[in-house]
Amino acid sequence: MVFWQADDLKLAEFRPGIMSRAATGDNLIMVCMQIDPDKEDTGHVHAFDQCGMVIEGRLEMFIGEERKVLGAHDCYFIPADIRHGWKTFDQPVRLLDVCPKQPA
Repeated sequence: MVFWQADDLKLAEFRPGIMSRAATGDNLIMVCMQIDPDKEDTGHVHAFDQCGMVIEGRLEMFIGEERKVLGAHDCYFIPADIRHGWKTFDQPVRLLDVCPKQPA
């Protein structure tokens, strides 16, 4: 079992501009991420549902044709097979993301 205090969680580099920490179970992965300012994911698709919540900061997210600026405590749900992406503004963004564990 894992308990986190997301505001104080120590993160490690996941890829340039993104720090993260993951807790992995048999079926789910929970990831806390911090994304640097002025970063962007122009979009991708995967075959599983994904959901999460912004903990701190703001980012613009698109899911399919819908686009929205999300701030602290805003949640998102991304259905499987729907193109989605995001971009950060001038401050870092911390979020909590949950998705199914994928086979190795």
